[in-house]
Amino acid sequence: MENKPIANIDYKAFEGKWYSLYSIPTLLDKHWKRTTETYTLIDNDHFDVYTIYHKDGKPEEKSITSKLFFEKGKADGDMKAQFLWPFKIGYWVIELAVDYSYVVVGHPDEKYLFIMAREPKMEADLLVHIIERCRQKGYNVSELVSQEHF
Repeated sequence: MENKPIANIDYKAFEGKWYSLYSIPTLLDKHWKRTTETYTLIDNDHFDVYTIYHKDGKPEEKSITSKLFFEKGKADGDMKAQFLWPFKIGYWVIELAVDYSYVVVGHPDEKYLFIMAREPKMEADLLVHIIERCRQKGYNVSELVSQEHF
């Protein structure tokens, strides 16, 4: 299977709250748990993203804001995330449920992976199949860690 962004996304349907269930984390979110991201569509141009998380072993809630830009002239799933201006990193939607109940976010170089859903859990069979498809696309799924939404 090829690692590539999906062609079409209804950005309005994508908007809203997502629970990050499993990830191959970035350096920024390496020690985050129980992460949620809320996407707000702005002018059909980008999403404002509000992320809530807990650091490993810490009870207090933390938050961070970022932006997710659409890449004009490219597949809808080919986006750029910006946590610190002016730097942007690849953010590829590589799989999206027809009903927008889950999404898989990858990276052009298979470095990062996020399996997110509208609920804090996912059916085990579905998760196994998603992970297998990610492995076939070149991701090192042995590096996946749980976000521990219990």
